[in-house]
Amino acid sequence: MTGNKALVLLSGGIDSATTLAIAKSGGYEIHALSFDYSQRHARELESAQMVASAFGVEQHLVIQFDLREIGGSALTSDMAVPKRRLKDQLSGAGTSSFIPVTYVPARNTIFLSFALAWAEVLLAEHIFIGANAVDYSGYPDCRPEYLQAYEAMANLATKASVEKKIQFHIHAPLLRMKKSEIIKKGVELGLDYALTWSCYDPQPLPAKSVKRKNLSSLKALRSSLVPCGRCDSCVFRAKGFQEAGMQDPLTG
Repeated sequence: MTGNKALVLLSGGIDSATTLAIAKSGGYEIHALSFDYSQRHARELESAQMVASAFGVEQHLVIQFDLREIGGSALTSDMAVPKRRLKDQLSGAGTSSFIPVTYVPARNTIFLSFALAWAEVLLAEHIFIGANAVDYSGYPDCRPEYLQAYEAMANLATKASVEKKIQFHIHAPLLRMKKSEIIKKGVELGLDYALTWSCYDPQPLPAKSVKRKNLSSLKALRSSLVPCGRCDSCVFRAKGFQEAGMQDPLTG
């Protein structure tokens, strides 16, 4: 039954993991899609794999391509990740003067295009994305008008839709939720946030800690990374757990 299939964009962060949990609770057959695009914070892919496994998705596909060839972002170049931005800068997110350098040019459009292609092959009508327009960094491709426009385009640009086989729907269940509300919803649905990752600029554990943990494999080495605690994503994560009255299992 095509109406029961859902494709979820899964980065491994709080928002995408909670979105997957919401889709799963809706009874959908879940197909998860992640991207290795040579991002600075590739540690998130390990979390995406753990979340997908925890929720028993039908299939988890990781697509590789290199956005460093394009650059233009602190996440896909050697440009510094901004730390401890001022409160008024964060609250002004979304205006042209406050879109931070962690914005990756056209990233959600690229991600959704891959998702749409796979959804058409699967005949999956429902595409879920963890976009949020409340506690976020002001990225223009997280706004409701963008998602509405993409849904309209998807139904104009695909053979399956033109032939009336399916009608695509872009779901963004977290769009107007505060980070604290998102976290509470995930906990309610059984999501373990220790599996997730948010930091844009992962830092290695001190050498003594690495030696003590006897980290020999590449996977273990990735797991030895810790959040920087100062980038926008870390700040929003900390704020969310604090307002939810919970301890972040990743840092607590």
